[in-house]
Amino acid sequence: MSIKANGITKLYGKQKALNNVSFSVGAGEVVGFLGPNGAGKSTLMKILTCFIPQTSGTASVCGFDVNEQSLDVRQNVGYLPENNPLYYEMYVKEYLDFIARLHKLDNVKERIKNMIEKTGLQEEQKKIIGTLSKGYKQRVGLAQALIHDPKVLILDEPTSNVDPKAEEDIF
Repeated sequence: MSIKANGITKLYGKQKALNNVSFSVGAGEVVGFLGPNGAGKSTLMKILTCFIPQTSGTASVCGFDVNEQSLDVRQNVGYLPENNPLYYEMYVKEYLDFIARLHKLDNVKERIKNMIEKTGLQEEQKKIIGTLSKGYKQRVGLAQALIHDPKVLILDEPTSNVDPKAEEDIF
């Protein structure tokens, strides 16, 4: 299994964001979380990507426990959060180089070139991220999530700010 969650509960004070959530996702499966605002979808993704701890229950990604082996989880997950955390003062290629080096990747230039092509950033690669449209910023976020060739990809609202043509190109 790529992802296993068993009895995940998350409390914020007395407020339950998640209540006893259990599921599993096998390798190669594509899963989407559906629900109204405030249902806990983003909270669950933050738990699975080791950004916040669950209150109770267990979770693992690629066989690694999200609490005990968070570095291993992060090495195997590509994550694009809802609020895409980009460095707006960096150039697109510079940012992707930075992310690739954080992951200690080999063939950095080749990986950057590949991600730029995959995400349709050819015309934007020499621009400062802060000058890009929301849709192109989302593409940069997707490129950073994919650059290390993760086994699991977790995308929170991946098509927000992306026009229908761009959505078709990317996905």
